[in-house]
Amino acid sequence: MLIFFYICLVLLYSLLSKRLERTIVTAPALFTGAGIALALTTPLLGELQADRKTFLLIAEIGLVLTLFTDGCRINLPVLRSNEKLPLRLLAFGMLPSIALGALGAIWLVPQLSVLEACMVAAILVPTDAGLGEVVVNSPQVPTRIRQALSVEAGLNDGMAVPFLMLFIALAEAGSQGAGRVLTRFLIEQLGYGAFIGLLIGGAGGWLLGYAERRGWMAESLQQLGLVTLPLLCILVSEHFGASMFIAAYVAGLAVQPGFKDAAQHGVEFTESWGRLVNFFVFFLFGVMVTTAWKDFTPVIVLYAGLSLTVVRMVPVALALLGTRLSRVTVLFMGWFGPRGLASIVLGLVYLEKASHAPGAATIRLMVMATVLLSIFAHGFSTLPGISLYARKVRCLDSGAPELLPLEDLGACG
Repeated sequence: MLIFFYICLVLLYSLLSKRLERTIVTAPALFTGAGIALALTTPLLGELQADRKTFLLIAEIGLVLTLFTDGCRINLPVLRSNEKLPLRLLAFGMLPSIALGALGAIWLVPQLSVLEACMVAAILVPTDAGLGEVVVNSPQVPTRIRQALSVEAGLNDGMAVPFLMLFIALAEAGSQGAGRVLTRFLIEQLGYGAFIGLLIGGAGGWLLGYAERRGWMAESLQQLGLVTLPLLCILVSEHFGASMFIAAYVAGLAVQPGFKDAAQHGVEFTESWGRLVNFFVFFLFGVMVTTAWKDFTPVIVLYAGLSLTVVRMVPVALALLGTRLSRVTVLFMGWFGPRGLASIVLGLVYLEKASHAPGAATIRLMVMATVLLSIFAHGFSTLPGISLYARKVRCLDSGAPELLPLEDLGACG
């Protein structure tokens, strides 16, 4: 029933996609809302529980493909341009966001341990490029602002994974000893994961590049060959107990020297076939939310609101100090940091690894409430927000930092 309904929904969305682009209904909101509607009208709980492992695997594949593509898209010269706006958001915005998110969780939900609060913050710190797609593609938004938000969303999910894995590993130290657990985490999760990513990405990139130069590979199959690399990362990482997410991210970095077209093909895949996986994750999330929202307390909802505002916007404002960007730009960049795919998948991964932890049920509700609020609040505010921001930008002086041209260093995605 789930798969049948989802396929029909994809067909309907594809038929109406151009019309929907002119409305406030975004694809994540549509698929999440459809999942909610289906769950409310059809008894799906038994099917959902029976296929939980399958759904987790699909969600993990979605994030692995996204992380691999993010790694492929990194262009260091572009990161260093644009007055370092993307680097500011990543380096000076992400850690304070985790710290503020953890402090807010401890304040509102004191029964959570410090590490559990840190896990919540790490799960919710990545922003979603898919949910912010309209913003980063809108010509009404200045190019350097669009690029900064796009690069931030493209990279911060890969940076959040090690933090979450580390907090989970440290939480296990109660029975095994912190030193031992931390050492095992560094070796197995980070070390093995990075090594696997370097090996698969480096070797795969060389093979793809060599085959392309020799004329052995049909152009239509280059994208397919590239996508096999993150899938190999999943299989090899599972065998050695390494982090598939870290492996995929590193593989995306390592593939570039050998295969120069990796970024182009990676983006093409995520914008076509990859969307099938991502939309399904949002659809599944909508179904899952209906089993939990009766437990959303005012405190849980308050944390969701704080996570999308104070926890996000204050670190962004601090990170942009000294850039001379206008207040309206800082506010715009602070608000459009939606939570979506990465937070859903990281939440599922956490539940799979720590489902019996004392705070697991509370963390599940906090993540669900925050992502649900973000999907609809950011989705419905995107077009009105862009229009309002564009009017404010037109009132700025022609020499305003927002309006300065970017250096021609290529595209970062």
